[in-house]
Amino acid sequence: MSQPAVRPLDDITVVSLEHAIAAPFCTRQLADLGARVIKVERPGVGDFARGYDERVSGLASHFVWTNRSKESLTLDLKQGLALEVLERLLEKADVLVQNLAPGAAARMGLSFEILHERFPRLVVCDISGYGEGGPYERKKAYDLLIQSEAGFLSVTGGPGEGEMAKAGCSIADIAAGMYAYTGVLSALMLRERTGKGSRVDVSMLESLVEWMNYPLYYAYEEAPPPPRAGAAHATIYPYGPFPVGDGSSVMLGLQNEREWQAFCEKVLGAPELSTDERFCANFKRVENRAALREIIVRTFAQLDFDSVIGRLERAQIANARVNDMQGVWDHPQLKARDRWREIGSPAGPLPSLLPPASSNAFTPRMDPVPALGQHTEALLAELDVPAEQVERMRRAGMV
Repeated sequence: MSQPAVRPLDDITVVSLEHAIAAPFCTRQLADLGARVIKVERPGVGDFARGYDERVSGLASHFVWTNRSKESLTLDLKQGLALEVLERLLEKADVLVQNLAPGAAARMGLSFEILHERFPRLVVCDISGYGEGGPYERKKAYDLLIQSEAGFLSVTGGPGEGEMAKAGCSIADIAAGMYAYTGVLSALMLRERTGKGSRVDVSMLESLVEWMNYPLYYAYEEAPPPPRAGAAHATIYPYGPFPVGDGSSVMLGLQNEREWQAFCEKVLGAPELSTDERFCANFKRVENRAALREIIVRTFAQLDFDSVIGRLERAQIANARVNDMQGVWDHPQLKARDRWREIGSPAGPLPSLLPPASSNAFTPRMDPVPALGQHTEALLAELDVPAEQVERMRRAGMV
């Protein structure tokens, strides 16, 4: 049976003053649910993430990921006529999302207080590095810097001095984008009950610190923090990557004593290890991880990858391949579940992953990645901006 066309946000218009990752990731997910997202960009330059790299047929990888299904409108908001166009947009909009430099939106008259007086149903989402108020309010914030401030680097990487490591993706931006996304959804739900828009205030620091609550509580009242353990788990063992005899690696994880006993019997072929005083409880295995790792590595060195996986599966021990990016592109589970779609872009058709939260009630929106200013002319016409004003703006470089 074909799915109905209606989507949850089909009647919602989002205007976004966005760049980089956090706000674009938020608004792309709103677009996935059907929202019309109008991305306001600087003429001639656009979102600076457009220039991060050229890895996707000449387009930037970050930009392709976070900007499908949007309309691109170029406006120089430092000029009055362009601001007038933005105000016309906001008259018809449901949501404004912005992650401009600290204070920039307020200087343009786009603070929630001013906008709420003029557009009482408008939801305003402000995304910043450190949030409004406090000594860090005006401090510049990039993803790696927030990973550092939030303590993420202190628990990530190898155990040696100077072996801290950042996440391989922009987790601080992603965290902020996710909380902005859910915050906007909750504000729209609230508006259904009150008839009024509200402000959603999201900081990258607070978003990532929320994700850091396990290590924070682990180090409660100045207790020692979890040690950096590379790709292994800091407080559960064995849990992490182990080399195999054919040169590959396997990731495995044990969560309880029943699994430990099965691992000893069916994977290592050494049932006596399950009651070995050094390894008979998780905290003891953590304390003696070097000795246990030596035993596991010695056993796996005699086997190839498929043999190790076979033993782990028979013992019902959780395991995984250590995939590179090509391995993910080719992942059999994603293919079996038909998770890839084709979207348009200025560089032609591109593969794009379906949103992870699938619904049986609607099909997510998967429209093209826009070229810079691609929709400017159509949007100005839709807003009934007079042709002579459009020409004046064009000559002045406002669009």
